[in-house]
Parts: sequence; structure tokens; C-alpha cells
Amino acid sequence: MDASSLSILDRRITDCRACPRLVSWREEVARGKRAAFADWTYWGRPVPGFGPADARLLIVGLAPAAHGGNRTGRMFTGDRSGDVLYKALHDVGLASQPTSSHVGDGLELYGVRVTAPVHCAPPANKPTPGERDTCRPWLVQELRLLRPTLRAVVVLGRFGWQAVLPAFAEAGWPVPRPRPAFAHGARYLLDDLELFGCFHVSQRNTFTGRLTPVMLRDVLRTAARAAGLDPADEV
Repeated sequence: MDASSLSILDRRITDCRACPRLVSWREEVARGKRAAFADWTYWGRPVPGFGPADARLLIVGLAPAAHGGNRTGRMFTGDRSGDVLYKALHDVGLASQPTSSHVGDGLELYGVRVTAPVHCAPPANKPTPGERDTCRPWLVQELRLLRPTLRAVVVLGRFGWQAVLPAFAEAGWPVPRPRPAFAHGARYLLDDLELFGCFHVSQRNTFTGRLTPVMLRDVLRTAARAAGLDPADEV
């Protein structure tokens, strides 16, 4: 895999202005800020994927958070959903540290890349189907670039699941009809790739116990093994 190709894709993503509603919202949030982050210079642009170019495991979320990735410029960085995800990745030995606060915090992912089907922060965390479809070519290109090493994908939530299946099909993987249904713990084989479903690491799910740390670690550990990685033992 040519790392420069993925780097070029990431740079192109950060310049995208294809969705007027999302452009307006992400920039409005970056100007207005949140009081707790008044001294930050917000990123305020599309957020590219994060992780090595030769990743064997891909984690697909929904979209950057308005005061998380839209502020920091890195997926799942600076918000509570990211706190849950990166803590779990660290627990199973796939991240260098359990926290992700800003781009220069030293976080590294081991064999794992994190991305989303929508790269701009959407109002109310809800992209429209049209915005999802407009952003799909970026995900298709990312999947094609990762294909030489990619062996497993964890999709967080139903929205991501519905967005990623057509992207897999466009990228060349055989997606059956009818398409596989989303469920937490779902596991499907797409040719040389294993696809895993997991409830999203949203505050609604983690605060209510719909998704517990144990449940998340179990999915990540199983997917890591399917990808040929060597996750840590039970925590």
C-alpha cells in the first residue's frame, strides 16, 4: 500500500465543500465555539480518517462531533464517544494510550484505522441521506486504498452500516442481496473481509448501558483476531 496515496486522499477530503448545509454548520460551530473551548482554534473542516495506511482493521463511525473532531481535526478526538472508543482500543492493545484529546497528544493506532461515511460535523449529529451519498466516494476510495491489507471492519451503528455496504460494493467487494442486516455482534464474510456490527459509542448508548465497555471490547477483540492482529487478553 502506498502511504502517500492515502495521505493525498486525506488532504483532498479536508478541502471538500460539496454539501452546503454541512459546510455552513461546521464553520458556524468553529466560529461560535463552546465556552469550555473558547481558547481553541477550531478545525472547522472535513475530518479525514486516522490510522496507518497498512491497517488490517477499519472502524467506521458516523460523522465527526461538532465540538470533537470538528474542533480537533481528528476522528473521535476530544469528545466522550472518542473517550469510550480509544479507551477500549487501548484495553485490547490496539492503541498506544487510552485517551485522545488533541492531534499532538501522541496517540498511535496499531493495525487499525478509524474513519466515517460522513466527514463533516452535521447538525444534531444527523447527516441527511443525500449528504451521506455525496460523501460516499471518499469512503469508496479509502476502501480501495486499504484493500491490500484490510481484513476486518467494525461498523458503529445502523447509520454507518447502511452507508458502508454500498461503499463496499462500489469498491469491489461482493455484497449479497438482500444486504446483511445490522445488529450488535453481527458478523458477515464479504469475500476476504469480515464485517462486524457494533452499537455506536454515542453517549446515549454508553450512558444507558446499551453498549458497555465489555461489549465493545469483545467486538474489537474478535474483529482484531479476524484481521490477523494480536489483541490483548481479557481486561
